[in-house]
Amino acid sequence: MFGTRENETLWRWINMGLRKLEHGDIASEVNCNVHFSALLSTLFIITLKRFGFDVPVILRSSDETESVLPVPEKRMVQVTNPFALEMGTSGVASVTEGVSLRPCCLEPCVLSCYWGCGVHALQGALQTHQHGPSRLSTPQQFQEALHFQYHHCQSFHISGENREEHYSEMPAELRITDFGHLPRERYPLVALLTLAEPEARDTYNIAASVTVVHVPDDKYSLSARILFQYLLTAQGNMYELKSLFMSAESMGLSGATDPAPSTEIPPERQEREHGKEEEKTPGMEDEEEWSQEGNAKDCVVCQNAPVNRVLLPCRHACVCDGCVHHFQHCPICRAFVLESFALFHNSPMGEEDEEE
Repeated sequence: MFGTRENETLWRWINMGLRKLEHGDIASEVNCNVHFSALLSTLFIITLKRFGFDVPVILRSSDETESVLPVPEKRMVQVTNPFALEMGTSGVASVTEGVSLRPCCLEPCVLSCYWGCGVHALQGALQTHQHGPSRLSTPQQFQEALHFQYHHCQSFHISGENREEHYSEMPAELRITDFGHLPRERYPLVALLTLAEPEARDTYNIAASVTVVHVPDDKYSLSARILFQYLLTAQGNMYELKSLFMSAESMGLSGATDPAPSTEIPPERQEREHGKEEEKTPGMEDEEEWSQEGNAKDCVVCQNAPVNRVLLPCRHACVCDGCVHHFQHCPICRAFVLESFALFHNSPMGEEDEEE
């Protein structure tokens, strides 16, 4: 490393040589080339001493790979979700014209549509389920927890595995055409799915499904869509249902539950699993496609083993059990991978390894 005085001397020498060149004091062109070569060599040595002799990372051989820490595996608990709800395709959805919903349940259930449900009322009802003395497993209990803060309620009885669309709307005499400007104090529509038969409530761990639906109006014309979905369990837990991002022709898994962002769930509470509630959820479709070609069951990295790993927090299901240990960033979105979980613990790749 050169000191300050040495640097000043060097630059004074360089400037002197440049002035000589400008005034023609160096006779031959050969001497000019030699002089500049010496200057460049000196500058190169200074640069190496100042910044080190290590080879830049971009020029290193691809064989010199740094060690990649294995991605932690998230513990999962598989449960069965008897409820599924998606937007219908018939008619134009609006506050004045109504909206079409398509439930699909494993058991007979009740679909309750609450128009103009208060935002704070819904938050209070969900907190009541988690911390109150009783669980919300029937429409009557849900209405009481809301303190009846909604404009209109409409109910439908759904038979098991019936995919028929149901049309819900507010009565015209209410004369409600919109729910005001943002931010709003009421959700346009909150749909509740509960089991109709008391015997079935003892069979499933999930007691109810709450879906917040946006319905367009004159003040906010965003197309109708599902905003949030929550699963309420018989033990008083609440899981937010989220989607897995998979190839269109993949295994048919579409949704996932994710824990609250700042909550750590102990194992005895049956962690809020990513994806396990949706393994047996009917009637749901993938929300995102990243590949339209090839076999969607193949790992996007090795193109050989089946996809069996979901990366968190991006929720891309794209790699196999072997490739997940070689990446710290998602191959699809390049997001940093904090943890992962397996879709199936007895994967085809694991069975082949045992046979070998």
